[in-house]
Amino acid sequence: MTLADSAIVAGIVFVAVLLQATIFASFAVLGGTPDVLLLALLGISLLRGAITGAVAGFSGGLLLDVVTLDTLGLTALILALAGYWTGRYGETTGRGRAQAPILSVIVVTILVAVLGFFLHFLLGEEVSLRRALVEALVAGLGLNLIFGGPVFALCRSLLERGAQRTAEVRLLG
Repeated sequence: MTLADSAIVAGIVFVAVLLQATIFASFAVLGGTPDVLLLALLGISLLRGAITGAVAGFSGGLLLDVVTLDTLGLTALILALAGYWTGRYGETTGRGRAQAPILSVIVVTILVAVLGFFLHFLLGEEVSLRRALVEALVAGLGLNLIFGGPVFALCRSLLERGAQRTAEVRLLG
């Protein structure tokens, strides 16, 4: 990954954190909110792989925790795991498949909600199971599926613009 790719990924994560903390945090529909940072992370992970996804997830989650004054490191841990495993899916079987973004949005949104509930419960914070895993998850999953297409298209256009792919290998000798 080049320095230009790193700057583009950092910019995408930074803008996604700002949008998540300011606009989309108060954009509640049927009790759920879209997770634009997660969608941007999924786009980055599918296009750039596991390590880039884990680093982007950790840094974006830590930045979101600092901006929202949430439990420091909790979102960073969850998004680092989500970025890593989505990147592994993209590296192994998901690359080039049309259903990979939709499938990753569905699976990772559910896993992030369950893991977030479990970690908040372990820390002793008061969390309603019905609210977290039924009401907010169903509405949030629907909103993530709606916003997923435009976010993936934006990530793809930004990340493939700077990518230099080798069309063929030239042998010396």
